[in-house]
Amino acid sequence: MTENRAFLRGHWDEDALVKDADQLLSELFPICRSITGEGVRKTLNRLGELSPLQMHSVPTGTGCYDWTIPDEWNISDAYIALEDGTRIVDFQSSNIHVVSYSEPIDRLLSWEELAPHLYTLPAMPEAIPYRTSYYQRSWGFCLSHRQWLAMDRSCLYRVRIDSTIRPGVLNYAEATVEGTSGSTFLISTYCCHPSLANDNLSGQVLWSLLLRELRRAPTRHTYRFVNVPETIGAIAFLSRNEAAMQEVDGCLVLTTVAGPGQWGVKRTFKGDHLLDRIVTQAFRARSVTPLDYPFDVFGSDEAQYSMPFFRIPCCTITKDKYYEYDEYHTSLDNLEFVNPLALVQSLDIYLDVIERLEMNTSYIGTELHCQPMLGRRGLYPNLGGAVRQRPAKGHQGDGYDLDAGHRLQSRTLDAMFWTLFWADGTATLLDIEEQTGIPMAALHSAATTLVQAGLLTKAEAK
Repeated sequence: MTENRAFLRGHWDEDALVKDADQLLSELFPICRSITGEGVRKTLNRLGELSPLQMHSVPTGTGCYDWTIPDEWNISDAYIALEDGTRIVDFQSSNIHVVSYSEPIDRLLSWEELAPHLYTLPAMPEAIPYRTSYYQRSWGFCLSHRQWLAMDRSCLYRVRIDSTIRPGVLNYAEATVEGTSGSTFLISTYCCHPSLANDNLSGQVLWSLLLRELRRAPTRHTYRFVNVPETIGAIAFLSRNEAAMQEVDGCLVLTTVAGPGQWGVKRTFKGDHLLDRIVTQAFRARSVTPLDYPFDVFGSDEAQYSMPFFRIPCCTITKDKYYEYDEYHTSLDNLEFVNPLALVQSLDIYLDVIERLEMNTSYIGTELHCQPMLGRRGLYPNLGGAVRQRPAKGHQGDGYDLDAGHRLQSRTLDAMFWTLFWADGTATLLDIEEQTGIPMAALHSAATTLVQAGLLTKAEAK
């Protein structure tokens, strides 16, 4: 965790946040979610208890660009049983045993009839795979390869899936934290996975905690939160908010944030967008080098938000990124795989990124001809000549190594002089941080002091 927190994290209570994350993970993990249905509504309603949300419903058959909202799918039970009724594959023990959107069936089948509908992972014999069939009517079961090997090829099996596929709605939720700058950032996650903890229950929990945290303090920018069924939900949201989404300045896609492995960053399609740069600085401040993943079209909803009509640059910070860990899309992505503390650490980084967005302003100096006299404003010591000068009393900052040990200077004084030097109305605090290595929080503090002293004025910049 960072030591010097800015305004959004001033009240930080890690223990309370870990407790909240753990409770939500435990409550929501058993729910069977898909791209539609009661599982999605139940999940969004529970998240809305943490911080209020607006639920939207898009009816079956609604056209969304090249896509159409499918019928709604719900399931109450499913199993494969021996003829005596003994269940050997049971939806009640794991809801990923059933291929999502499976049609109802209740039949006695031979092995030859059943086998084409069974899915396993021979390379991971203890894991149950996760499979879907959203847009083509079918049915199927997922089971461990160990279970599959143990099945008697000579007997009959009772196969039952108690599901419904009928006209209904697709649901998604959103909330907005209003700012005043005119800039809007989208914060997106997805709610369509069943009992998979890192992908992407962890993203939903972090999304809700982040929303709650941002609502506790005024923000300069507007943050529009959306929790959608992946792909089809993002497309539906875009189609219903077309004009507003063309004005969005950037997006954070929250997914796979609580695993035990390394941090990772999936870059925007631009590669050098404001979000790419800010995320780089956030990790640099922690002396952490995350795994670097360039943008690609195979991923989460950044593939939709970044398409030509919208071109929203999207960045994702992960802890065990989707596709990159063995447990991904299997029953091993469970509550033992994730850690609520890791989720809260991810929350801390995302808040750091947003704080940097909030602080990233440019300034114009009121004295552009030369350095203003700080001493007569009480910002510079009266006794000069020291090699390692400190600011005036009352403006002491933590010392830090500015350039590999060659000059140890006060953070506050360095920040003041560099902020004044770049105060031409075009350079933002992020630009100065990248140029000098001085942390943005120190630059922001110095700029605030200089504004109060009448030496700077804000030049609003995105």
